[in-house]
Amino acid sequence: MTDTAGTEAIAGIETPANMRVLQRVVLPVQGNLDVVPLYVETNMERGAGLDPVDTDNDDREVTAVPSATPGEAQSAVRYGSQAQSPGDIAARRSARISAGRRVSFGSYFNAFPASYWRRWSVIEDVVLRVRVDGECTIIVYRSTASGKSHPVESIVVDNDGPETVQVKLSLKQFIDGGWYWFDIAAASRGVTLVEADWAAETDHLQQGRFSIAITTFNRPDYCVDGLRVLAEAPDVLDILDHVYVVDQGTQKVEDHEEFADATKGLGAKLRVIEQGNLGGSGGFSRGMDETVRAGESDYVLVLDDDVVTEPESMLRAVTFADLARRPTIVGGHMFSMYDRSVLHSFGETIARYNWWWGAAPRTVHEHDFGRRNLRHTQWLHRRVDVDYNGWWMCLIPTSVVRELGLSLPVFIKWDDAEYGLRAKAAGVPVVSMPGVAVWHVPWQDKNDALDWQAYFHLRNRLVAALLHSPYPRGGSVVSENFEYQVRHLLSMQYSTAKLRLMAIEDVLAGPEHMHNDILTKMATLREVRKQFADSQSAAEIEAFPEVRRRKPPKRGKEPTSPTNKVGLLVKAALGAVRQVLPVSEFAKDHPEMVVASQDAEWWLLSNTDGALVSSADGTTTSWYQRDPELFRTLMQESTKLHARLTREWPKLRERYLASASDFTSPQRWRETFEQSVQGK
Repeated sequence: MTDTAGTEAIAGIETPANMRVLQRVVLPVQGNLDVVPLYVETNMERGAGLDPVDTDNDDREVTAVPSATPGEAQSAVRYGSQAQSPGDIAARRSARISAGRRVSFGSYFNAFPASYWRRWSVIEDVVLRVRVDGECTIIVYRSTASGKSHPVESIVVDNDGPETVQVKLSLKQFIDGGWYWFDIAAASRGVTLVEADWAAETDHLQQGRFSIAITTFNRPDYCVDGLRVLAEAPDVLDILDHVYVVDQGTQKVEDHEEFADATKGLGAKLRVIEQGNLGGSGGFSRGMDETVRAGESDYVLVLDDDVVTEPESMLRAVTFADLARRPTIVGGHMFSMYDRSVLHSFGETIARYNWWWGAAPRTVHEHDFGRRNLRHTQWLHRRVDVDYNGWWMCLIPTSVVRELGLSLPVFIKWDDAEYGLRAKAAGVPVVSMPGVAVWHVPWQDKNDALDWQAYFHLRNRLVAALLHSPYPRGGSVVSENFEYQVRHLLSMQYSTAKLRLMAIEDVLAGPEHMHNDILTKMATLREVRKQFADSQSAAEIEAFPEVRRRKPPKRGKEPTSPTNKVGLLVKAALGAVRQVLPVSEFAKDHPEMVVASQDAEWWLLSNTDGALVSSADGTTTSWYQRDPELFRTLMQESTKLHARLTREWPKLRERYLASASDFTSPQRWRETFEQSVQGK
């Protein structure tokens, strides 16, 4: 059906008193053309052209773009006589669609994730409202959980002024998955999309308010850029109480030359808090605690410092939380900062038996919307339920913080995962919400499981398993960890193996160590790691002795990956035997091979006396050197500690569970905050 409202060319859609806007249709604010496929699809079969409208500069010439061919950027737009980026769009919500062209808003940021609203909110129907000026057909589509889609309504509009089209759509059939979206096909005169949104009639009209907690450590450039985006987002500022920037570094955010200019729009809402380096868990806990103590906000949004935000995402997260059936944690997805159309993960879960995190079942890691859009990617249409959401962007009700306490005192790693599990155990849903996202510096080119962070990866994983694993003795977490420990030893990664043993020792010591060591542990780990050859690195391979080997590979072939369990055991046994054999003087003077980071597998490294191995980010190289005595010592310690951990698991679990409410309490954390300042 159609409903005309108003005659002014620039007037927006009026929202009745009994209705709330759930999700506005927006166009990109970023200057990178790679983000455009996340907002609108112009590369369609029947041709397309999208001309952004600048309502503040109506005399600027805007021309159409020829249809892109497959493989070309879907995002090509042209303003006047020169190509510019979507970052130059003054009107965030308007676009001119050229005559004969068709565009689809069946995109990540503009399609409506009906199944999530159906499952978690009080909303039963959604109203699509599209305000256009010109001649066009608006086609509304829906999809199913299996990814099949079909049109549900088609509306023809032909006018000489703005007209608002409204379509009421049921959410009843979306329990397992599915989206709504719309296309606009311009007729001979073309059409201007003035604005569009998805709204709902509801008696839950109270607008929630939120504060933001940002943890930063020596990233003033990123942090200042993020604060500038917030300061220039008036709709966000309208419902924002405070921004708490917890600065734990030595390169202070307030000392940045652009800090004053970037944050002037925030005014008294901004508060920078300096404390000692307590890691992400300490920084976020401080922001959460400050928000709760202020007593003004309904939610606290934990946000990484090295992200680019989509301001609309914050509004959507708060609105969804307002309309959730019960207090709900609403998380945002993470796109790559360097490859803007690539989604890191659509949802995160914990595999209960081996206790490891990863992408939710039936999802695809690193999905590129620039190559395959939402409409034609079947798995994206099934609702994905999660165990937790990463704290790159996560909205937590303050009522939940009061009930559950603050983060585990783990410095980094597993704090967000454990909090999600803790929330779900208390009956608090965790939702990773499509259309809510940030761009974050990716970590796929890092291997922080090998450096000093290896300690935190393991220590915190074990603590989380002790608190939440449903299996006796943690399922396979201890035995699997021992397997990985052996792999590190066979790979001559002795520093990593040592730090992992320190992690187990601290877990066995009991929960008291967590707050006691949080300020000093990182420095200790760095010092311990320096004692091992595999931690020493150089920018150039020439910094190391010449690569030479006394004997060529057997039959000219390097070792290959085992293809079955028997082959794996044989290779592991042969590698272990080699590890305890004496090392020749020649091998002590010369590495035998150069190994790229992606090829540094245990079954290859265990067959050499030494190798130059590059780092995951490609910036440095280290000389891994076989040390029989060190191998024996670390292997013996590993065997004993893993056996002890298995044996003592039930009692340890009781100790950690008994102490959990204390070491996550605001009172205990405040003592640590104070100690961190005194120790600076």
